[in-house]
Amino acid sequence: MKKNMIVITTVIFFLVLFIVTSTIYNNKKNEELNSASQENIENLQRDYSPIIGPVDAKVTIVEFFDPACGTCSAFYPFVKKLLKDNPDKVNLVLRYLPLHQNSDVIVSILEAARLQDRFLETLERAYETREVWIEHHVSRPQKLWQQLGGLGLDMVKLNKDVQSEEIARRVQLDILDAQQLNVSKTPGFFVNGKPLVHFGYQQLQQLVESEVSTNY
Repeated sequence: MKKNMIVITTVIFFLVLFIVTSTIYNNKKNEELNSASQENIENLQRDYSPIIGPVDAKVTIVEFFDPACGTCSAFYPFVKKLLKDNPDKVNLVLRYLPLHQNSDVIVSILEAARLQDRFLETLERAYETREVWIEHHVSRPQKLWQQLGGLGLDMVKLNKDVQSEEIARRVQLDILDAQQLNVSKTPGFFVNGKPLVHFGYQQLQQLVESEVSTNY
């Protein structure tokens, strides 16, 4: 009986220790993310960053994304719904963070398409056809290229712009901004400069709704 009590007490002790340690770690992580976002607030958005929704909205979602990322693809309809459910109040700023092999070329295609006012159409086509142009977690730009028909793109111009130094500069700056903000995986979300620390659909919705309530 005494031995059982010692075992139970030991288990409870280590369980409490684990909970306390996890809480301290999570709190420290939260503080680091919030501190990074506040110290590098100017890194959240650039003048070239794509904006979806009203530019004068008081609530801004910033998303660092990789079009090859399955979670980014899964979140996209949900984020669109957040915009639809909060018309004139919420907008979305998209930043590139190509983490998969060759995804830097994929985001360059998106940026080149934006120069032809076909950004959203191209992004949605990329998400729709992910299984075609991704092989073993490696992006195959040429296979995406083959999926872009019917979008009204000038393919000659697109090919030229994809290779431009300006687009390469923008993609690299997005990557550097992500590093400054401690974003190491996609999608990475901020709402009015506040990082989404606990990742999930509900958590993002709650953060957006909180900012809408505060600002309207």
